[in-house]
Amino acid sequence: MSTTDQRWFHRRGGLARDGWESVVDESTPGWQHTGIRVADLSGGDELGLDETGVERIVVPLAGSFTVIAEEGGERTTTELAGRASVFAGPTDVLYLSAAATARITGSGRVAVATSPTTDVRPTRHIPAADTPVELRGAGASSRQVHNFGTPQALDAARLIVCEVITPAENWSSYPPHKHDEQVPGHESRLEEIYYFETAPVAGSDASQTAAFGMFSTYSSPAGEIDINAMVRTGDIALVPYGYHGPAVAAPGYDLYYLNVMAGPDPERVWLISDDPDHAWVRDTWTGQDVDPRLPFPANTEGQNE
Repeated sequence: MSTTDQRWFHRRGGLARDGWESVVDESTPGWQHTGIRVADLSGGDELGLDETGVERIVVPLAGSFTVIAEEGGERTTTELAGRASVFAGPTDVLYLSAAATARITGSGRVAVATSPTTDVRPTRHIPAADTPVELRGAGASSRQVHNFGTPQALDAARLIVCEVITPAENWSSYPPHKHDEQVPGHESRLEEIYYFETAPVAGSDASQTAAFGMFSTYSSPAGEIDINAMVRTGDIALVPYGYHGPAVAAPGYDLYYLNVMAGPDPERVWLISDDPDHAWVRDTWTGQDVDPRLPFPANTEGQNE
């Protein structure tokens, strides 16, 4: 791995705190608008989300969870049926308003996407069956996107959250793009977190620990950054600015990442600018089919976007 600043890439467990395997929030140096928490739970384990003024999306990565939330003196219990793994299709998720606190119990691996805000939007349970599933790109740039936390799918204050599955040998987050300037109608300012998981392709005898992908981020006029890393399950990349991509699934191994975005602009919108040296690649998708390995278990129609 090469990077100009170790703040922007973290190996699994390197951000452990308070019972969580990883914690990114506004206390992280150089970070303001987004956060993530990741943990493994079993048996009677319980983790708390004890602060208000933070909106959250609870995302089961593997396993099932119970979330007990309190807001305005009322307590609600939500069962998240979850999934076997991040490669088993969409999961149901829970959006928690910035006025709620919560306790999470269950068995498996869970992520919580966060963003500080005083804007209170209603708590909402989004079942897996209601998650918009998009097949993006074509050919070797085909990937599957679960858009449960995008502006079109969720009424949130600041958070924009989705997850991406990239089959072995394919490229995603490509062409490289950025969102670090406010250009109305063209580009928005968004911090972004990439949380990664990798796995051998179905039927492989390879070990889970062998699975890897690759991820790059490089400088834009907004700031200097340089990440070129082998990524494995539990690794986290922070993108405060700069062109990011590609995220590449190595032959023999599928790649997953959870994207968490938020920023200072008044409008909650995801608008990007491709690196002009590579923007032409989008035109090559015309006439190509979406990778026939997609979709992973979900049923959906492909789009070349």
